[in-house]
Amino acid sequence: MAVAPVQQRSGPGGTRAQLPPCYYEGYLDKRGPKEKASRRLWSCLCGNAMFFFNNAKDTHYVERLDLSGFVSLRDDCSRDRNLEAARLILRMKDGETKLTAPNLESRELWKGFLYSVVDLNVPACLTLLPGQLQMLKEVVDKERSRRRARTPTRAPPSPLSVPLVGEIPPCFRPVSRTEAEVLLERHPDCGNMLLRPGRDGCSLAVTTRQDLNGSVFRHYRVTQREQGGYIIDVENPIPCASLHEVIDALVEKTAGTLQPFLLEEPYEENITYVSSNDENGERMLHTAPSSPLPKAPALPPKQDRMSSKPLPRSPAPDRRILTSAVPSSPTNPLRRLILSPSPLAQTLNEELKMKLEKRRASQE
Repeated sequence: MAVAPVQQRSGPGGTRAQLPPCYYEGYLDKRGPKEKASRRLWSCLCGNAMFFFNNAKDTHYVERLDLSGFVSLRDDCSRDRNLEAARLILRMKDGETKLTAPNLESRELWKGFLYSVVDLNVPACLTLLPGQLQMLKEVVDKERSRRRARTPTRAPPSPLSVPLVGEIPPCFRPVSRTEAEVLLERHPDCGNMLLRPGRDGCSLAVTTRQDLNGSVFRHYRVTQREQGGYIIDVENPIPCASLHEVIDALVEKTAGTLQPFLLEEPYEENITYVSSNDENGERMLHTAPSSPLPKAPALPPKQDRMSSKPLPRSPAPDRRILTSAVPSSPTNPLRRLILSPSPLAQTLNEELKMKLEKRRASQE
């Protein structure tokens, strides 16, 4: 499917010329949180917002959806009259917006562009062609440059311009006000209060979220005192000796309703890698086999030297080693060792000698 053209169109009113650069556009069926029926609108992803027009030639948009309140994006598998249509559910802080793309490929492209603009990173969870992934990479680079150009003098939210005193609570997150709200909205089971840098870079802030017919966010300023410690800057300031006491004071004041935000980052359970097909160039995500590696052959058990007992030896006969000089000769140039026989051996030799002499005498 060819990607829709993204050239800027200028009309009599000049409205489109004032919009951020358009990254992707096409027809979508849109139904907002308070709308009962869907409307087919020409949708344009311009910067970090979606603009909706009645048709592709209009210069004035009829609706604008700011993606700074993005929470999640997921597929809607419910059936549609058009069997080829593919649905999406775009969840924002103020409700859900249902979008319907003409087909599955168009839905994947919309998801890719939306994730790239929101996260400023090319998503790896979608099945896209190499050319489409390259387009998303270019969009990420353009959007980063656009945001840097819009806020050249704005101080970064972290690190703080002043050093923090004492230990930092685990609910501290170096995020902005909007990012803090999104974190608390996305992970309600991880707590509803986090500590973050203030906008001025010289103070801190606590962001909280509670449910009251929807999400209710509150932000409290926390400043450092010259004599040490911190103050929760409310109508009746609350002095605290450390940042841990700041969090404990808010938990105590609300009778435990506010709880520190502790997000455990997930880890992968399988090893995955991306490979490309040499024939069509398509890149796919694969999962490495989880079979255990072959074990090395076990070594034979070592014999315990302490437990092993030496085998009994038979007593060696009492022998004396005598050395006699043997005259050197061509056949025997070396000296020989002569062992003297034992008394028992001498007795046997004498008996044998006597028997031989008797046998010779009887034969004669």
